[in-house]
Amino acid sequence: MNVGDLNRREFGEQLAGDGVALQFGPFNLRLRSDLDSFAAHAHQLYEPYPLPETTAICDFHVQICAPRGLRRWLRRQACFGVDGQFPFAPYTVEHAFPALEWGINWCVATRAHHLLLLHSAAVERNGRAILFPASPGNGKSTLCTALVHSGWRLLSDEFGLVRPEDGLLLPIPRLIPLKNESIDVIRRFRPEAIIGPSFLATRKGTVAHVRPPLDSIRRAQEPARPRWLIFPRWVSGAPLTLEPMSRSQAFLMVATNAFNYDVLDETAFRLVTDMVHACDCYSLVYSDLNEAIPALDELCNSMDR
Repeated sequence: MNVGDLNRREFGEQLAGDGVALQFGPFNLRLRSDLDSFAAHAHQLYEPYPLPETTAICDFHVQICAPRGLRRWLRRQACFGVDGQFPFAPYTVEHAFPALEWGINWCVATRAHHLLLLHSAAVERNGRAILFPASPGNGKSTLCTALVHSGWRLLSDEFGLVRPEDGLLLPIPRLIPLKNESIDVIRRFRPEAIIGPSFLATRKGTVAHVRPPLDSIRRAQEPARPRWLIFPRWVSGAPLTLEPMSRSQAFLMVATNAFNYDVLDETAFRLVTDMVHACDCYSLVYSDLNEAIPALDELCNSMDR
């Protein structure tokens, strides 16, 4: 059963009541909200996501709701909560949906320490995955969105979830947040992409969320093996360059782009070491998706020859 099997009224009533349980890859969460505008956005963008079995344990209990007390009447705001705690200052009610998305990412980054959490986009094709470790502003979300609308499967835009027992990547194909100019870049590159409304003047500028292709959502329980580590950087007007990188440099860049490297300690060192030795490592500079996508396709196709 998926979110789309509930009509808009049923979905809103469940959100405002006991909440709706949602499955995102290896995580189940229960979501509550008393904000009608949020319910409309969530029903539209979460439509193909599965609802877990009623007996499934939820990893996080989250809510996006109006503040309590006098705040509720003084100003229209939205508060993100998890397990009864409210870790962030209130958002304007118009930004409730991006606030929830950021909050869910925060839950994964701060609590899922049974996995190595790399700050990285990840896509897969033919059983082999590319990891794109990168800091904000380097174009990984734009590149990731373009790839998953060009024949690649989305594992994640935000997390490389590495399973310690075998080093495989676990998918968590959630919505992809695009910011500012990237929104129009993807609208032009793939007009068929399902993109939600643009939220203006958020804490990260203008934000819109891309729903992954259905195949990525349906295959959310299918892990993949890392094959390439590619460190992307978008530079306006720059010619495409895809150059090999030393494994020692790649190790440092992966380790410093991990959310919980220090928490996992020796386990993290082993996992990153094994990954770097198993992967070909490259730096990528690009300015044009019509150049970058064929170059990455060719890299993958060369393995089949």
